[in-house]
Amino acid sequence: MDYKDEQNNEIEALDSIYSGEMEILGITPHHKFIIPIKSEEYEPDTDNGLMCKLKFSYAAKYPEEAPEVEICDSENFEEEDEALLKEHIIQQAQENLGTVMIFTLVSSAQEWLNTKWDEVRKRREEYAILKEKEAEEAERRRFEGTRVTVESFLAWKARFDAETGAKTMQDREEKETRKLTGRELFLTDKTLNESDLKFLEDGGDSIKVDESLFQDLEELDLDADEVLDDDSS
Repeated sequence: MDYKDEQNNEIEALDSIYSGEMEILGITPHHKFIIPIKSEEYEPDTDNGLMCKLKFSYAAKYPEEAPEVEICDSENFEEEDEALLKEHIIQQAQENLGTVMIFTLVSSAQEWLNTKWDEVRKRREEYAILKEKEAEEAERRRFEGTRVTVESFLAWKARFDAETGAKTMQDREEKETRKLTGRELFLTDKTLNESDLKFLEDGGDSIKVDESLFQDLEELDLDADEVLDDDSS
């Protein structure tokens, strides 16, 4: 087999198939060239799709010897993808020894890239669905608030009763200790009214009362001590 002729003929065929994409890096001592591949939905400068360049170097006895392969300029690859793709290409090369194989290797690598992209896209979609569910659950919990149970209600009622009971007792104590005004004492202490009536009854005489003197009684604000002093006098 004339290895050089086999190699030159394949280079011509590849240049025709990958016209405008294939890049020849050198021809001595053996051909070195690059062929780019990309997955479906690949868009440059985005996270959509996968892309890389396959760098091949013919061995002296190619195609009876496998070509050297490198993965370079990959885009959106995960950490181990380059090593996995290279391993896949080397395995395909071993299965095709004895025949020109670059087109077969490139096609197989292209298929591997599409399969890998399908896996990546599926994981992204599942992750997006999961995040959406988490957001919906968080929103639902925010509107629901704290769920009320028998235990939590009883605990709340005990605190409420304690607080309102303390407030009521405090109000009662303040009311009892606060000094009454003259008007409040007059209105609340019935003994004062009864003593005045008793005085009138004991007197036996009809006493005329000038009602105008009491018209402004509500405006007075006498202290309890002042009322008591008046009674004692």
